[in-house]
Amino acid sequence: MPPAAAPSLVALLHGPDQRGLVARVAGWIFARGGNILHADQHRDSEKGVFFQRIEWIPSFAKATAGRPAGAVTAAAAEARRFEAYAATLGMTARVASSARRPRGALFVSRADHCFHDLVLRGRAGEFAGDFVCVISNHRDLAGAARGYGLPFHHVPVTAATKVAAEARQLRILRAARVDFAILARYMQVLSAEFLAEFGRPVINIHHSFLPAFAGGKPYHQAHERGVKLIGATAHYATARLDDGPIIQQDVARVTHRHSVEDLVRKGRDLEKLVLAQAVRWHLENRVLVYGRKTVVFD
Repeated sequence: MPPAAAPSLVALLHGPDQRGLVARVAGWIFARGGNILHADQHRDSEKGVFFQRIEWIPSFAKATAGRPAGAVTAAAAEARRFEAYAATLGMTARVASSARRPRGALFVSRADHCFHDLVLRGRAGEFAGDFVCVISNHRDLAGAARGYGLPFHHVPVTAATKVAAEARQLRILRAARVDFAILARYMQVLSAEFLAEFGRPVINIHHSFLPAFAGGKPYHQAHERGVKLIGATAHYATARLDDGPIIQQDVARVTHRHSVEDLVRKGRDLEKLVLAQAVRWHLENRVLVYGRKTVVFD
């Protein structure tokens, strides 16, 4: 078997732009014996804000390769040191380690295209994380989830039971030690209280090109307006419906010859691709949320 890859660290930083930031960050890593694998940066000229993503192999990586527990502990300590150093530069930093794979939950309803696509991509090793459970307000996908070896939790939601249902969902997420959640065409709105209590990223796929045609039946709205493009949008869920920071979008051309069914079919293909890309970027720590926007690094 080939030797285990040395774990790397990825830092996402942002703060007021100033001279020498790139050199000082690289210098800190070099002084500690690290080896930079990739670095990318962006400057918001209007607001004078500097953004950076930098990935490096720390000096302890080879010594802890093949020892997951040791790598996680060492990486956590190094992350704290880097975040403290970034603060001295006036920067806010978040550091993640490849030694730890985030654990995700899939929220689904009846539509199954995004669900199957994500699970199969995960099983093929496309994501730097793992799906550990499925939560649904319907039983339709119970057999499919169990066929994939994923625990399935049926949590019905009505207006009268929403508070109790969300409390149960939170208990499931805590018990599964979930780090992020994906709304894979989950047709319920998560409350502001749920999002605040969960306190972790939630990625939603919206079946239209936001902000246009928000709300219900976007393909019917698009068809009635005779649009020439349809789209899909993956974004982080916030308390304000369909208004969270956008991670990825894509479009497909349509004509007057396409029916609503054609638009739905094309839209499903877009939804799968857009959501999968957003999940991939999130798990690779390429998305930096800033205000209502995101910076997505190459």
